[in-house]
Amino acid sequence: MAKKIRVGVVCGGKSTEHQVSLVSAGSVINALDKSKYEVIPIGISPAGEWLAGGEAVKLLIDNKINSQSKVFLPADPTVQALVPQDTTQLVAGNMQSGKLDVIIPILHGTYGEDGTIQGLLEMANIPYVGAGVLGSALCMDKIMQKQVCRQSGIPVPDFLWFRGVDWKSNSGNGNTAVQDQLVNMTQKQMCRAIIDRLGLPVFIKPPNMGSSVGIGKAHDENELVKDIEAALQYDRKVIVEKAVPNAREIEVSVLGNEKPRASVCGEIVPCNEFYDYDAKYVDNASELKIPAPLPNDLADAIRDAAIRGVLAVEAEGMARVDFLLERDSERFYLNEINTIPGFTQISMYPKLWQATGLSYSALLDELISLAIDRHEQRARLNTTFQPKTDWYK
Repeated sequence: MAKKIRVGVVCGGKSTEHQVSLVSAGSVINALDKSKYEVIPIGISPAGEWLAGGEAVKLLIDNKINSQSKVFLPADPTVQALVPQDTTQLVAGNMQSGKLDVIIPILHGTYGEDGTIQGLLEMANIPYVGAGVLGSALCMDKIMQKQVCRQSGIPVPDFLWFRGVDWKSNSGNGNTAVQDQLVNMTQKQMCRAIIDRLGLPVFIKPPNMGSSVGIGKAHDENELVKDIEAALQYDRKVIVEKAVPNAREIEVSVLGNEKPRASVCGEIVPCNEFYDYDAKYVDNASELKIPAPLPNDLADAIRDAAIRGVLAVEAEGMARVDFLLERDSERFYLNEINTIPGFTQISMYPKLWQATGLSYSALLDELISLAIDRHEQRARLNTTFQPKTDWYK
């Protein structure tokens, strides 16, 4: 009988999307084929504490964390296992029953989708599902993501951005110093520059946040100021985007490493003015159309743009690519690339693949295979170099 692959499913985390992560991880844990995989749930509390075992997710939900359940993952690549923080368990030789073969990080938002845990897993030499350090960091920061996509010829909504320190200093001479960045301006000048360039309404977002947390839609200058202040509660920067008129929200799931493929297109009809946090998770009234009612040539163009966007930012493994489509002109714009999309049974990423012919459990199988394949490729690369003389001694 073949040895089971030990899969760590990491969830929770120090993020505003902590609760969403727990729900996604529960679906993944239930769907993994137990005849192929030994599943190790790994939870991270809102305070950053790590715990492991069958009750990890429940302990996080119930907020019942004790010292006996705490573990940590050493960056030492010779370990590749969770280590208990309790020294009595170390003496007993308990290291969570051995090495981890692969990890599925279901950590939405900060400290999970931004390249930080990916860096830890690289140092620990453990294969992991999804984008690497670079792709994760690029996609997490919406400013950098849009700049890279635009430079690659992929249309994105027009935008401006600025740092919180520039907003709070509220002083300057009214100059726009660097491309799309607003600096050396008073708040009044910033608002005027935004409205002059982008018009109204506009969307205001914290660039390094997900699940629509901290996003506002401003219809006038007063709302603009209010929404900027709200966004700065979650990030040190703010991005302001031109609203696409009468927009449809189209999403595509992408799967693969060097040669990714795209699912059918799906459409979200939000129950609120836009697809905010409540519309996504609370109100349960938004409508999903799979496949999206689109002409074949337009759907193919959007799917092609999704693949090109993923390749541009190196979002290997999996990504959900969100587009905004003008109803009248049928112009489309890449809005966002999510490297760890929602993974519940009703989330768009797995539902789009199911509609394309790939079941939830088969999707997980392929993601794990992609992670292991990428890790094996990197393991064949040289990481040492022997100079012709020991000049450094």
